[in-house]
Amino acid sequence: MRPARSRTVPSRILHGPLRSAVFLLALPVLGEQILNFLVGFYDVYLSGHLDESVRTSATAAVGVAAYVGWLASMVFSMVATGTTALISRAWGAEDREQANRVANRSVALAVIVGVGFLVLIYPAAPTVVRLMGLSGDAVPIAMRYLRIDAIGLVSSSLSLVLAAALRGSGDMRTPMWIFSLVNVVNILVSTVLVRGLWGGPELGVDGIVIGTLTARLIGGFLFVLILLKGVNGLRLQFREFGVRGETVRRILAVGAPAAGEGIVMWLGHCVFLRIISSLGPEEFAAHIIGVRVEAITYLPAVAWGAAASTMVGQSLGAGDSTRARHAGHEAALQCALFGILITFWFSLGADWIYATMHRDPDVQAAGSFPFRIVGLFQIPLILAIVYSAGLRGAGDTRFPLYITLLTTYLLRIPVGYYLGVVCNLGLLGAWMGMNIDMLLRGVLSTWRYTAGGWTDTKI
Repeated sequence: MRPARSRTVPSRILHGPLRSAVFLLALPVLGEQILNFLVGFYDVYLSGHLDESVRTSATAAVGVAAYVGWLASMVFSMVATGTTALISRAWGAEDREQANRVANRSVALAVIVGVGFLVLIYPAAPTVVRLMGLSGDAVPIAMRYLRIDAIGLVSSSLSLVLAAALRGSGDMRTPMWIFSLVNVVNILVSTVLVRGLWGGPELGVDGIVIGTLTARLIGGFLFVLILLKGVNGLRLQFREFGVRGETVRRILAVGAPAAGEGIVMWLGHCVFLRIISSLGPEEFAAHIIGVRVEAITYLPAVAWGAAASTMVGQSLGAGDSTRARHAGHEAALQCALFGILITFWFSLGADWIYATMHRDPDVQAAGSFPFRIVGLFQIPLILAIVYSAGLRGAGDTRFPLYITLLTTYLLRIPVGYYLGVVCNLGLLGAWMGMNIDMLLRGVLSTWRYTAGGWTDTKI
């Protein structure tokens, strides 16, 4: 059964109708992303409906943890991005031995990176919280939240890298089922522990993070268990497990710029978050809600980006650069259709979104109108995500790094500070810097992909 499946998947990706191939690759990832979003959305919802004395501080703590979790995923992408690019190339070239070697070396790297992140972030939690502008009662809540959450990030590193390996082989369904189960567990455990249901303890904001920790540990365990048995031609093998050889160098050579891009972006967003926090606690809470809701845009963008990355890598591995180029454009086109719907929803439904997410009328007033404007910039954001994913699938990870440096540090931060703080436009002004960032990011990513020089990238 397994060898037959291994032959079927690449034939659809490399030789089937392009439109349906892209759609069928993206659909499972979309389902997974929807559940990921619901968990983040639900965490903010739970924090926004706690007792009035801790509600705003809890929302801030959840938001800071989300930013640190994002940083972790960027660091882990040093392994995951290289894993997808190399396995998809090997899969397109029908070199299963090399694909398995990459997968096993990547797991060893994932363990090292995950443990390293935990060792760094646990003692650094107080510094991280204060760097992000939190003060007062929010500080101890956020510190405790971060430290508990960091334990689960080791398991997340394994999950992200093994999911990247499976996607490189064209298997989008296995990660979808595992992450779907993980997210359901997260929601259930958090609800029980926050509200003390079914005889469980009522832990408040701590219940949210314990639910997240539980889910992450289960996810890592399931990925390892399934890959030990083997799926889609990939299997964990102890003789290949280790951090050694040319394969590791290639993984890191491709992935390091992607991780650098993520870290550069994250640091820029931390500075941007300080700008937001200086506007006031209501604006900070409104920003956290806006960021969480805007994650809706990432649902299709990440899904079609994953499809583009897999198809680009496998097509280049098979020597078909024309199909590789067309795959990215098809993914961007399909995803942009979702972007039109999201634009209308954000711009017309901002008042309802904020009224649903938070009970404080001051938070609602601070965020609803600026979020309408944010809604108008979702299609450029989608294009940036999808085309950058296509470039990474080819191994071209440096140009997205350059784009991030330009748009984050020359546009988002200075423009956001000037309009938000100096011109006293509040959250609206700060978010205009963010909007301009998204616009230029979309334009430059589209230009780079369309130019086509990335098809000659050697990895």
